[in-house]
Amino acid sequence: MSSLKNELSSSDFEVEAQGSERHSQLQSKHRLIGIVHSSRIALTVLALAAGITILGVSANGLLVYHETYLPAEFYLSLWPAQFDLRPTAALIAGGVIVTVANVVSLFFSKVQALRSLTGPHAIASIAAPAIGFIASLVAMSLFYAVNTSSTVDSLQSWTCRWTDVPTTAQPHFGALCKQSQAGVILSVLLVPLEAAILGVAGYQAILERKATKA
Repeated sequence: MSSLKNELSSSDFEVEAQGSERHSQLQSKHRLIGIVHSSRIALTVLALAAGITILGVSANGLLVYHETYLPAEFYLSLWPAQFDLRPTAALIAGGVIVTVANVVSLFFSKVQALRSLTGPHAIASIAAPAIGFIASLVAMSLFYAVNTSSTVDSLQSWTCRWTDVPTTAQPHFGALCKQSQAGVILSVLLVPLEAAILGVAGYQAILERKATKA
């Protein structure tokens, strides 16, 4: 009888030990998911800031151009008669899409009611950086594809050519040149950044799926 009690107590101890070990493993998985999630949020915020900056500096350059442009018959034009605005338009479009995609991603990540819905949350967390990655890649590619002309100036090539000319009113070519360069640099950096967010989001989705099945 005593041996039976010993066996039962030993069995209970093993069950408790296994349960404790499983609980510890589950906590470790959730801790890892939390770290990965926080990393994705931080990267997304960084990408959002870059997208807003690209949109701001590119849109400002385009606005200044339209405000200071004079038709050729005035003979006082500050801008060339043949002017290619497509590189700037590509950066603006890319900035808009990246900004919206990252806002949607952060919205789904922060709203608890949406996070509890694993399906929509996982889709948004992966789809948003995927859209941002494609948009930043296309914007950068279009910028360099249409900015290669040696005969037709773009906003960046024209403003950077006259960056040393002092002006007391708009357009300030030096400031516009620096803004344009900053937009291009950020658009280049956005490509690997969005790719990193996409990779982290995919890894988080895998971890969450495993934790759900556990």
